[in-house]
This record gives sequence, structure tokens and C-alpha cells, in this order.
Amino acid sequence: MTLEVPRRRQLSTDEYFAGVRSCDITILPRALTLIESNNQEHQLQAEDLLTRLLPFTGKAIRVGITGAPGVGKSTFIEALGLHLTARGQRIAVLAVDPSSGISGGSILGDKTRMSRLSAEPNAYIRPSPSAGTLGGVASKTRESMMVCEAAGYEIVLVETVGVGQSETMVADMTDCFLALMLPGAGDDLQGIKRGLLELVDVIAVNKADDDTLTAAELAARQYNMAIKSLMGTQQYPPQVLTCSALHNRGVDQVWEAIEQRYAELKATGELARRHRHQRVRWLWAIIEDRLQQAFRNHPDVGAMRGKLEAEVLAGTMPPEVAARRLLNAFGV
Repeated sequence: MTLEVPRRRQLSTDEYFAGVRSCDITILPRALTLIESNNQEHQLQAEDLLTRLLPFTGKAIRVGITGAPGVGKSTFIEALGLHLTARGQRIAVLAVDPSSGISGGSILGDKTRMSRLSAEPNAYIRPSPSAGTLGGVASKTRESMMVCEAAGYEIVLVETVGVGQSETMVADMTDCFLALMLPGAGDDLQGIKRGLLELVDVIAVNKADDDTLTAAELAARQYNMAIKSLMGTQQYPPQVLTCSALHNRGVDQVWEAIEQRYAELKATGELARRHRHQRVRWLWAIIEDRLQQAFRNHPDVGAMRGKLEAEVLAGTMPPEVAARRLLNAFGV
């Protein structure tokens, strides 16, 4: 005899709203799943929910955290999260993992790698697959931040994939941007560009452990020299610090640097300006996302897609020709 698992009842917008506002931990993840859904009915309900939650957002500190694989992002975020919750603050972590090319799901499973933080009642961790989105973030990260803010979380940390794609998207949705670096700057120092320095607010050389402390301090000095050389006398150049997330040394100083930067941006009006420009860029990001969905779901495109992809795969048709035919079918 096979037992059927009963389907969960779809919640009303009122129930989602009440659950998010009361930070009901059984409803919050369901609200985030609703936000992430590509189902048109769900999208309309999500829009209604976000509109109702909007007045209760915008008060949290949003921090983007990036770094190359192996730099210790998850270890750092857990150490930072434990430091913040010990101070009585409520934090949400949106941990964006690389996606499986087969299932589209998360590969690394950040929640399992932050076991101590996930047990904290004042912390909430939401792993999300990047699902092919450029910039190392998930497509609905902005909306997810809004939901977490409306639930009363005071600090939202966004962990990126850190795969070397455009980091502009991360900066376009956060208040402060932290870049984690490895000891022994080497290639990282060679690859640091003015564009990245203009985006980041704080640079932390992680893994400044006993045996790599000297290398970490040397890397920090080299980054400082690079900043002076590339950025000159800019008013608020990125601060450079060292820390050891593994041994919980210097993590509190990194957070102090983030808070200082946040206060400076707020006092000068730069934070408000950032928020205004972020909202406009968010608008166009949604339009691009919806256009791509409409293109893929168009029946005429669907009818031609398999044949044209096969011809491109076989090398009998240039991709440019296939693209033009698909766009013509879509009406472009």
C-alpha cells in the first residue's frame, strides 16, 4: 500500500503577510519560495505580497560578501553571524550556491556548512541556487532581502558564488560590499582592477592564521598600496584588514569597518542615492528576466527551438542564424 503525502494548502496573501511580519519560521521559507517561483499565478501573488511588505523594508544593513572559492566565505559568515547574534542582533543570510547543471539545485549546501549559526534562534539561513544568473547571485535575491527585512532581520548578509563573474550585480543590491582575499596576494593583486575597488567598501584578507599571518599582513599592505596607486585621494577608499574566521580573530574589526562605512554613506546622503539607483536597475533587471521567460515560453519559439539547437550543435547552422529565426518567431 502506497501512502500519499498530502499537498500543502496554498496560503493566502494575508497569511503570508502575517507570517512574515511575525517572523513565523514555518511561513517565512514558504514566502521566499513563492517569491522565487516562475509560476505566473505565484508571481502575481508575490507582487501583491511585496507591495504590502514594502513599508516595512529598507531598515536593515545589507552586506554583500564575495571572494574566490576557497577563501572561506562560509566560515567567515558563520563567525560574523555568531558575533552579531551574541550582541542580540537578528541576521538573515542569503547564501547563493552554484547550481547543478542537471537539476538546477544548489551544489555546496551552505546551510550544512554553517551548522552552529543555523542553530541560533536569531539567525536565518536561506540557501538559493544561482540557477545560471550572472553576477554570482540568485535572480530573486533583492526580493528575498525585502522579505527578510519585513520579518524583522536587522542585518542581511548576501554570500555570492564568487566565480569571477560581474560583481556589479552584488553592489547594485547591497549597502556595503565586502571582498574576502587570500594571504599571499599574488595573482589576486595582479587582477585587482579600479572597477572592483570602486565597488568594494572593505577588503579583508582571511586565513590570517598562525602559519600564514605574515603572508596575510604582507597581502594587506600590498592591497593598500594598490588602492593608493589606483584610487589616489578618493574620499572613502576601501579599508583593508586581516582576519582569521577559523580562529575568530579580527572578525569583529571587519564588522566595525562595515558599520563605519555604512554610517559614512548614510551621513553623506550617498546611501540614499545608492538606493534610488538600485531601484531603477532592479526595475530593468525584472523586465529582462520576464522577457527571457516570455521568450522561452513562447509556443512558436518552443516549436522551433529543438530543431535549431540540433543544427547549431551539429555545426550545420551558425548560432547567429538560429538566434535570428528564434527572435523572428518571438516577434522581434
